Amino acid sequence: MPVLRLAIPSPLRRLFDYLPPADISDEQVHGLKPGQRLRVSFGARSLIGYLVCLADTSEVPETKLKRALTLVDEEPLIPPTLVELCAWAVEYYQHPPGEVFSAAFPKTMREGGANRLEGVPGWRLTDRGLGLPAGALSRSPKQSKALAIMRCEEAVSKTALMERGISQNIMRELEKKGLVQKCLMPPPEPEFKPSPALEPTSEQASVLRALIAHSEGFSCHLLQGVTGSGKTEVYLQLIANCLQRDQQALVLIPEIGLTPQTLARFKSRFAANIVVVHSGLTERERYLAWEAARVGNAQIVIGTRSAIFTPLKALGVVIVDEEHDSSYKQQDGFRYSARDMAVKRGQIENAQVLLGSATPSLESLYNASRGRYTLHRLTRRPSGSQPPNISVIDIRRSELRAGMSEDLMAAIHDTLCKDQQVLLFLNRRGFAPTLQCHSCGWIAECQHCDARMTVHQKPASLQCHHCGANAPLAHQCPQCHSGDLITHGLGTEQTQAYLQQRFAQWPVYRVDSDSMQGKHAMQALTESISGGKPCILLGTQMLTKGHHFPGVTLVAIIDVDAMLFSTDFRGDERMAQLLTQVAGRAGRAQLPGQVLLQTHYPDHPLVQSMLTLDYTEQARHMLDSRLSSGMPPAGQLLIVRTDSESPLEGERFLLELERKVRNTMPDEIQLIGPLPSPMQRRAGKFRHQLIALMASRRDAKALAETMVKEAELGKSSNKLKWSIDVDPMDLY
Repeated sequence: MPVLRLAIPSPLRRLFDYLPPADISDEQVHGLKPGQRLRVSFGARSLIGYLVCLADTSEVPETKLKRALTLVDEEPLIPPTLVELCAWAVEYYQHPPGEVFSAAFPKTMREGGANRLEGVPGWRLTDRGLGLPAGALSRSPKQSKALAIMRCEEAVSKTALMERGISQNIMRELEKKGLVQKCLMPPPEPEFKPSPALEPTSEQASVLRALIAHSEGFSCHLLQGVTGSGKTEVYLQLIANCLQRDQQALVLIPEIGLTPQTLARFKSRFAANIVVVHSGLTERERYLAWEAARVGNAQIVIGTRSAIFTPLKALGVVIVDEEHDSSYKQQDGFRYSARDMAVKRGQIENAQVLLGSATPSLESLYNASRGRYTLHRLTRRPSGSQPPNISVIDIRRSELRAGMSEDLMAAIHDTLCKDQQVLLFLNRRGFAPTLQCHSCGWIAECQHCDARMTVHQKPASLQCHHCGANAPLAHQCPQCHSGDLITHGLGTEQTQAYLQQRFAQWPVYRVDSDSMQGKHAMQALTESISGGKPCILLGTQMLTKGHHFPGVTLVAIIDVDAMLFSTDFRGDERMAQLLTQVAGRAGRAQLPGQVLLQTHYPDHPLVQSMLTLDYTEQARHMLDSRLSSGMPPAGQLLIVRTDSESPLEGERFLLELERKVRNTMPDEIQLIGPLPSPMQRRAGKFRHQLIALMASRRDAKALAETMVKEAELGKSSNKLKWSIDVDPMDLY
């Protein structure tokens, strides 16, 4: 009897063996395929498991093997290629297989829900109704009319019957007579009014020719296009080619806020069924999108990070927009990179992969330089507009109001008076990052983290931006009971309040995670701004991610200094990307753009790089530095992290792990730590980390397996949690 090897949602990094359910035949047993769901008894619980493979034998004696309870699916719900992708992710990221395979199913399916396509409620004739002669039930004219309508059509929706004067009471009378029965009809095909493709520029046409020439089979391409150069138009025309081959397209975007803008543009172009997949959907919406993609009814799927696991019947191309964005890396739980998974999925499914960005990650540029990706460039904006002029405002010895100098406010005033729009970037939400007692020096600190509480005014509160802790806004010092409390630092709420006072005749829109609540908030804002009326946009990095604001001609970074002194090895890369992306919001239409950088350090090398070098040149210098130091992308990083209630237990656990793995690994691998994390206490837990740096991906894979094996054997209490992060985005 074959053994079923299942992935069970649990924190255990292994598959579990079961015997087939008792209620299925031998033929069904031998017909089982990876991707089918089975309900199993797991400890005291009943869970859904995912069949990964069939085995001839098990390490567990057959007498001790449990039987699976029931077979949920007659056929696999995910294709073999997606099973292979999940299996690869389990091995590469060293994560529990049950949690990885769960990522490929919507919640309703993870809970064992039946796979039913929802449709439009309707009615159809029974066999008895089909056998009636024409004109039957003439004594009941409405019932006779209903039968006549249904004789002409296989099924009729409730709505269509109501429109023809047939009520549901009439249909229920016919149902009692056994003449009609309820049914679900396929949803009506949406009406499409596609717009023609734009005439590509010579650069776009050249890139498209190269991409289409490699559209059959797997290939990976990196499209580096300056902001406003028309990367999206390349995506659209490449997808059009994909649809002509009767294949599906998967488009990944970094943030939910970009979905309405992206969806609107795609819907205006294609006569196709387009679905979106992201965490802001209801469970029913998510399931319907998943099912439409799975059976091939959706030709285009647009989604955030988790959409990489969406099953598609005929995948032709995967596009990862803003591929450099850190949002593509899951930072907790299953720590995967959707960008890297996209490349692997393209390889497994023999599909084309296109990564696009104005500021590509150093990893992708490195892969292009090694010949793994094909690099394409767009260097000009189709509108003919020139890149914005970038200049520095030296704010040393300047009087600042809400963080802004008089030079900046004069530039804002001049821009608004020209009926143009202004974008101000301040990557710090809230009113102020610090609340202090002016009498005794007390500072409001988070009780759960090594961090200060941020002052918010709407609603009035103190919030920790690391663990989410919330407290009432203090009006009296808890130590000396003084009422002389002052704030330090700057946040978007404070700056917005000042701007509304200073520029009262123009609207000021704040764009951060506090103000943009609700799935339609960003769409409403974008529609308000697209009218082109003069206004001020003030926001965090939510404003930098691919938004198109043609009326913006002035962009200012209020606090460049906050980005200059990062302790993370990717700090310079992130600053160059962020500033380049923000600057790219200026002058995207016909009017020229201007970018102002406020800083106390105008001579800092990173500031000077922004003034004198484009992103390609900056990236070249940063990549040379990484290569010389052996840091990613030249080297491979792993981090094992611990979270514990004790400040010592995590360190002891990692010291023992370090001792065990050091004796088995090559000498060229560097182990750093254990060390306290840069923020040692977070959400009430003390955090430590053990970092491994090596040159070879093969060594990284072997070390990750060893670390996980030894960590699982290590001694720890239930109050300690550990995790491994392969290819971490930062060292926090």
